Amino acid sequence: MAKPVVIEAPLVNIIGPMTQIEGNLKCGGDIRIEGSLKGSIECKGKIVVGESGMVEGEIICRNGDFSGRIKGQITVAELLTLKSGVTLEGDITIGKLAIEPGAIFSGKCSMDLTARQTPETQTQVNAKK
Repeated sequence: MAKPVVIEAPLVNIIGPMTQIEGNLKCGGDIRIEGSLKGSIECKGKIVVGESGMVEGEIICRNGDFSGRIKGQITVAELLTLKSGVTLEGDITIGKLAIEPGAIFSGKCSMDLTARQTPETQTQVNAKK
């Protein structure tokens, strides 16, 4: 029986600046959004929303690095970084939060390490206990 192939460094998916997507995304690796997404996104890796990026909808991921415009419910299992150019409107549930001066955040923040984590992350958290 063949062994499953495990990719050491997951590929980075990119939604370019002139791309507009309406619908829900699921991503096993990392993703960078420079275009527009209306819908939910669930990512087992890191989501980067660049300066030209816009997301309207629910975001669930392991790590987030946001610089663009985001509107919606956000759940980040580990670290969410809000860069100086970000405008974030919505409630966030995170493990850790870093906010640079100049970032705009309007909503509620809840720090919870176990909130809606992926099974892989939940296993890591339980192993640390």
